[in-house]
Amino acid sequence: MICAESFKMAATFTHTDIKEEDLLGGDEINMCVAMDQLFQRMRNEGESIGIEKGRQEEKQSTLKELLKVKLGTLSSSLEKQLTETSLEKLNELTLNIFNINSEEDVLNLMN
Repeated sequence: MICAESFKMAATFTHTDIKEEDLLGGDEINMCVAMDQLFQRMRNEGESIGIEKGRQEEKQSTLKELLKVKLGTLSSSLEKQLTETSLEKLNELTLNIFNINSEEDVLNLMN
């Protein structure tokens, strides 16, 4: 058992996000149970981040291929910008694919 304040302090030192549900049990908590809950939440959040990153990479790849079909080739500069673009902007570009006729059009939609 560990006091809740010590657990909070350890979380602060390790830059770990502790939520109130991790501190169930009043002034003292079972550290093993609390750490198991924390690691499970971190694993779930990590999986969500991984899924989101995968979606973004898939969207980038698909959009680049569509733009290559539409424009012929893409400059390395534009490919790099597409790689660094948010999922929101990638979705906007995809929705406007029929309005794109040049790299300039892509850049205008990205800004």
